[in-house]
Amino acid sequence: MTGVLVVDDDPYLLRALRITLQAHGYDVAAAADGRAALLAARQDMPAVVVLDLGLPDMDGTAVIHELRGFSRVPILVLSARHGSEDKVQALDAGADDYITKPFGLDELLARLRALLRRSDGPEQARIITTDAFTVDLEKRRVLRDGQDVRLTPTEWNMLEVLVRNPEKLITQQQLLTEVWGPAYAKETNYLRVYMAQLRRKLEPDTANPRHLLTEAGIGYRFLP
Repeated sequence: MTGVLVVDDDPYLLRALRITLQAHGYDVAAAADGRAALLAARQDMPAVVVLDLGLPDMDGTAVIHELRGFSRVPILVLSARHGSEDKVQALDAGADDYITKPFGLDELLARLRALLRRSDGPEQARIITTDAFTVDLEKRRVLRDGQDVRLTPTEWNMLEVLVRNPEKLITQQQLLTEVWGPAYAKETNYLRVYMAQLRRKLEPDTANPRHLLTEAGIGYRFLP
């Protein structure tokens, strides 16, 4: 069974998540604070961690930092904090995805499946195919309707970061740092301009993109 470590100081939520996840075939361990979570992760490494940020002994972001010191386990943040700054801090600390409370169990389960696919899946595909376009990472080539799409080097670099991390939320800072470098980590206007260009070239309906999605104030996500 796939092991899930759920970290939350709300006993009722812990119980509800344990029952739900076990019913869907997961082996669930629970921790009510950050130190217990780190100990559990070291002793019996789970396949994925579901982590609340508001813990009684330490902030969830600090837990993420410590986890990343010894593990690459996927981390799904589950928190009542709705501000984009909190989300960005958690993602930049090393979290893989973020859901705010209240949340739907179907969405939670879908996010868990997506994280597990990325962590346990086969070697990364070199060709990514959507219903609108195809990306060949090895040949650095993009096709739409069988025709080559000409991308600038910057457009390609942005697209490559996103398609190499399917379904993962990539923060603005992460994308800016990887494409332009650390000195440009706050130049969010660059992202808006180049994302608009990519959508014009790749999305069938630029006003309603299906593959290159924006998480307002936080970052971007690629859906195959």
